[in-house]
Amino acid sequence: MNTAQDYIIKLGDPNFIGANLLCVRKVAESNKDSTFAELKAAIYKIYGANYHRYWIIRNSPLELENKITGNKVIFRGMKDDSQREKVKSITFDRGKLTWIWVEEATELYEADVDILDDRLRGELSFNQFLYYQMTFTFNPVSATHWIKAKYFDVKHPDIFTHQSTYLQNRFIDEAYHRRMMMRKERDPDGFRVYGLGEWGETGGLILTNYVVEQFNTDPERFDYMVNAQDFGFNHANAIGEVGFKDGELFLCREIYEYEKDTSELIQIANEKRFNKKLVMWCDSAEPDRIKMWKKAGYHAFPVKKEPNSVAAQIDYLKQTRIHIHPSCKWTLKEIQQWKWRRDEKTNTFTDDPVPFFDDAMAMLRYCIEIERRKNRNGKEKPKRRTRKTAF
Repeated sequence: MNTAQDYIIKLGDPNFIGANLLCVRKVAESNKDSTFAELKAAIYKIYGANYHRYWIIRNSPLELENKITGNKVIFRGMKDDSQREKVKSITFDRGKLTWIWVEEATELYEADVDILDDRLRGELSFNQFLYYQMTFTFNPVSATHWIKAKYFDVKHPDIFTHQSTYLQNRFIDEAYHRRMMMRKERDPDGFRVYGLGEWGETGGLILTNYVVEQFNTDPERFDYMVNAQDFGFNHANAIGEVGFKDGELFLCREIYEYEKDTSELIQIANEKRFNKKLVMWCDSAEPDRIKMWKKAGYHAFPVKKEPNSVAAQIDYLKQTRIHIHPSCKWTLKEIQQWKWRRDEKTNTFTDDPVPFFDDAMAMLRYCIEIERRKNRNGKEKPKRRTRKTAF
């Protein structure tokens, strides 16, 4: 039984009348394709074709309500102060907020969780079976993350930890297993995190000079802006809208899609209103796709590839302070685990990045093309700044 199924069973149980669930992602909109989708799947699996007799499913705003118990599920984000204030004022027509499910919990700040924890308070004497509980689900990306220090490195009767991996999931298909075996071969450190559920090592991380924060994305506040794109289909196609100010890089928005052709991606970019007037730096290996973007009205150009250009791009990024908007969740996931390849014989890190789960990182490498061209023309390099981690 997974987390979603456990909650659906309890919320539909008359013993738990008065219980209500809050599902949280860093970005509220992410709930639609994660917690909301998983809970709906659990309803369909448990209740079958008669689910509509027991559950009301609302898509706008996202909400689930059990017809028998009256228990509800609501969905929120913690992206900014406005969303945090909304969480502070949550009330229900029946019962109280008793349970909180935080999906991809490593995306949240410790202060975010403190706000959530403060919502679980008050007497529950109206139902002896009710209790307060907050559940985190996540991949253990970094051994330095505050979640490990706060909940795993201490023993407390109110804290229960559980580890499971794809190896215990009897529904995993053969294709997924092959992908994990490929990762085991190409990225052993990543496999230990995403395959075996072990806390990620901090050694070998390529970029640590970044901060995840809210910032003004108005184009007027930047010296200039660009779009950048790493093409993909089976692996992700990553597009970023990036601003530069005083030599610092600000990732404002991202598109991160699997198995989408160029016309579909152009449609997504149009719907998200990516600025067609900006230069879009693209992977030079796919000139036909660049032409399609140009025909669609985007100023798409290939990045000039030279000997050791990847190393030069990485070197430049390492010397530049990088600001990542909290909505850019895929870039954050990649940057947290983007590492130098380890030589298994010598157990030392090489000068080559692990060629896996690095599509947003390629996008970041491409977005600095103008900065690098300035540098090649003899302008001053950005000064090395003190590195700052995301958490």
